[in-house]
Amino acid sequence: MSKVLISFSREDQWTSFSELGKQPLVLDAGVTGVRLTKVLINGRSGLDILFVSTLRQMGLEFGKIKPTKSPFYKIVQGNTVIPLGTISLPVTFRTPENYRTEYITFEIADFDTSYHAILGRPALAKFMAVPHYVYLLLKMPGPAGVLSLRSDLRKSFDCDQKAI
Repeated sequence: MSKVLISFSREDQWTSFSELGKQPLVLDAGVTGVRLTKVLINGRSGLDILFVSTLRQMGLEFGKIKPTKSPFYKIVQGNTVIPLGTISLPVTFRTPENYRTEYITFEIADFDTSYHAILGRPALAKFMAVPHYVYLLLKMPGPAGVLSLRSDLRKSFDCDQKAI
């Protein structure tokens, strides 16, 4: 249990735009020391997904993937996806003053997307992170207090447009 109180207030609202909650929460995260700039935070998903294209860009060995036969649904419209397997990797969120690292087990998916990875409920629970989709903000406990990570509105918009 965290001893850090996480809360949101009007001070967290950094902008106003007409379609609140429409833009995705997209953040930067370090995965095995590689900075991924398009990580979707999706608290509705029960999966943490890393894409084959991202794995290749990171230069990670496919031999470290553990096979799985558990399909997942509703990721690609109308299709069942069989992941290539799973891999556990360190994920780090940081600001200049604070950071947090946890090992996350990713499903490795081989389809095109506008994101490098998707972090769902399992990762959010492990980080004890709380997303605020209207403020495009993620907060979690860190060694130096609450770690607050804000999405870049332009990046969120671009990822959303590419996904459509």
